[in-house]
Amino acid sequence: MIRRHFMKTVGAAAVTAAFGLVSFTAHAAETIKVGILHSLSGTMAISETALKETALMTIDEINKSGGVLGKKLEPVVVDPASNWPLFAEKARQLLTKDKVAVVFGCWTSVSRKSVLPVFKELNGLLFYPVQYEGEELERNVFYTGAAPNQQAIPAVEYLMSKEGGEAKRFVLLGTDYVYPRTTNKILRAFLKSKGVAEADIMEEYTPFGHSDYQTIIAKIKKFASEGKKTAVVSTINGDSNVPFYKELGNAGLKATDVPVVAFSVGEEELRGVDTKPLVGHLAAWNYFMSLKNPQNEKFVKAYKDWAIKQKLPNAKTVVTNDPMEATYVGIHMWKQAVEKAKSTDVDKVIPAVAGQNFAAPSGYTLKMDETNHHLWKPVFIGEIRADGQFNVVWKSKGPIRAQPWSPFIPGNDKKKDEPEGK
Repeated sequence: MIRRHFMKTVGAAAVTAAFGLVSFTAHAAETIKVGILHSLSGTMAISETALKETALMTIDEINKSGGVLGKKLEPVVVDPASNWPLFAEKARQLLTKDKVAVVFGCWTSVSRKSVLPVFKELNGLLFYPVQYEGEELERNVFYTGAAPNQQAIPAVEYLMSKEGGEAKRFVLLGTDYVYPRTTNKILRAFLKSKGVAEADIMEEYTPFGHSDYQTIIAKIKKFASEGKKTAVVSTINGDSNVPFYKELGNAGLKATDVPVVAFSVGEEELRGVDTKPLVGHLAAWNYFMSLKNPQNEKFVKAYKDWAIKQKLPNAKTVVTNDPMEATYVGIHMWKQAVEKAKSTDVDKVIPAVAGQNFAAPSGYTLKMDETNHHLWKPVFIGEIRADGQFNVVWKSKGPIRAQPWSPFIPGNDKKKDEPEGK
């Protein structure tokens, strides 16, 4: 009897489990899982946390308007904690365990390089939202941030122009990893093509999380005192920007003396800094919060409302920035591609992303290039204001087509402008 009772109990449990499984599977099929892969702790959290929030806001917006293919999007958020090998581990988890249809994530190029083999091996799909060094073109990645010809080159051209101060000497200052080093390799070749001598280029790198900039600022002051107009090109990433700008202010290096143009500092990074001593220093991006147009007013209001609703830290003072806009655009373009393909299957979605258009908060309709997996983007150069926002002092005539393979690196003219195996 005991045995019969046990068998009945086990049988009933098995039936319940089976029905539970059916119920769970049916429920899972009703949603489309999407991965969010951003550092929410560590040195990069200062920049990446806002991208996670932007992704969640955009997913919520899409769900409220009917979802994708009649299904709600279900975000799966992971924290790779500014740990580059952990990015690969978390990417594998998202693709194999969580079974996400797409991943939106990474900031640093070292994190992107870490996950690339995983996306290629498992045929996953990554939308990467941050400006980068180029020199890459992958079938499984869509790049919604800028290539060097959409940010770095126009910024240095501006510094050399009459309106930008006619700089003749350049300090290339960055965090020590692939993006700053490759970008500076391109910029060094570009500067030399414009007749700038080797002696007029200074190159310095600091590790992630570096906080003592006294010595470097002193070297910059000395370099700038040697007769020719000097400018600093900064590819410092993450929370190191806070002590860098503080030291810049302490040393009295004003924008009128030695202008700094930054490629990884926007509204979010300046929230932790007294910006009054930094007025007039520059940043080059493809979007600024201060842009006046209906799409941007809607985007900024949506994010501010989201921050208050989610009770984010300092919700009443949140800002928007370039990588947030690129995240927003990327998610909407993926949605449009899935609807065009009538499937979330990666092999069907990839060709459907090509040629997608979206009216972006920058005020321009952005297009995903038909072949090279990069967005056509406008370029803006902004001056820091006392309130931590930017006044646009220069902009391109319209969106510029990305050059993933820089013409300033030998041999790139022989490389294809589309991913291998496409």
